[in-house]
Amino acid sequence: MAEPLEFSVDRLETPIGELQIVADDRGSLRAIDWTEHEPRMRLLLDRYYGKGRYTLRPSNDPGGLTAAMRDYFAGNVAVIDRLAVETTGTPFQKSVWQALRTIPHGSTVTYAQLAARIGSPRAVRAAGLANGQNPISIVLPCHRVIGSNGALTGYGGGLPRKKWLLEHEGAL
Repeated sequence: MAEPLEFSVDRLETPIGELQIVADDRGSLRAIDWTEHEPRMRLLLDRYYGKGRYTLRPSNDPGGLTAAMRDYFAGNVAVIDRLAVETTGTPFQKSVWQALRTIPHGSTVTYAQLAARIGSPRAVRAAGLANGQNPISIVLPCHRVIGSNGALTGYGGGLPRKKWLLEHEGAL
């Protein structure tokens, strides 16, 4: 049986709450979530890597990711575009998550536009579900996806945070 994956975890206080930042030994971001949603983050890690197949050890700024996220919240929103990420999921989920990264800061797309970007224009609900299973929020910017009527809809961190992030990036 293979050894469990070892992930490093750090915490960062932001203007909208505390984040947990999870990285692998190469410094790639594996998960990021608000600390009050740690059970959800662990559930996603269990789903993607296997329950008991990874460990989380406290670390100080793994791979420079904490510093980068601090820069993001200080106003350098483009810094997240350069961060290394590593995800596991279905091919469809990965295609949605890759498409999220192509949404420029300061702009938004609808769920229908997101589905069209991955070549599955009829898979709007499936794209929305994959968007909601994104383990690396903010960096894979699921907050940049809005309803077809322009309304802020669905964000695991809560709509007030989604609004703050979009205002911070200049999209609202």
